[in-house]
Amino acid sequence: MHEMVIDSIRVSLQNYQRVVILKDKGSDRYLPIWIGPAEADAIAVKLQGVSVPRPLTHDLLGAIISTLKGRLTHIEVSDLQNDTFYAKLGIQVNGSSVEVDSRPSDAIALAVRAQVPIYVADEVLEKAGITLDETGKPVQPGEGEETEGGKEVKEEELKRMSAFTDFIKTLDLEDLGKGQGQNP
Repeated sequence: MHEMVIDSIRVSLQNYQRVVILKDKGSDRYLPIWIGPAEADAIAVKLQGVSVPRPLTHDLLGAIISTLKGRLTHIEVSDLQNDTFYAKLGIQVNGSSVEVDSRPSDAIALAVRAQVPIYVADEVLEKAGITLDETGKPVQPGEGEETEGGKEVKEEELKRMSAFTDFIKTLDLEDLGKGQGQNP
């Protein structure tokens, strides 16, 4: 399992879809996950410290967990099937740990509110994680032909990641790692 941080939330200028970019704390691997506009806004509002007059849905869910004497301990992006990510909420309740299925976007919105770790399963990062070469081109270790900066992603692999390929092509990836620790 890899601990991740939110690198940024991006909007495709081509189709206005949002993606949250998670960065592995221990390496230069990134994980782009498509999210809805409401969830993107919920994450961004909290990261930017914007106060809202009434609780958002994720504030409400956090309050419910707390009121029921639970505590969110972590979230995990646990699986990727057919271009769909799956996540779990790790909740401590009455001395025992429970996992609750969640969409990754909702889990991340809760994690930023509770300030808990965001984890990604090894298999998920292997399937969809990307690294970037010096030019900002996606490179995936362990697959493709060997190049000076690592192993280049083969065309078949890009097709396998079809849900992300078009979006990644619309991003300005040159500044991807530069905003670490800054709000999106």
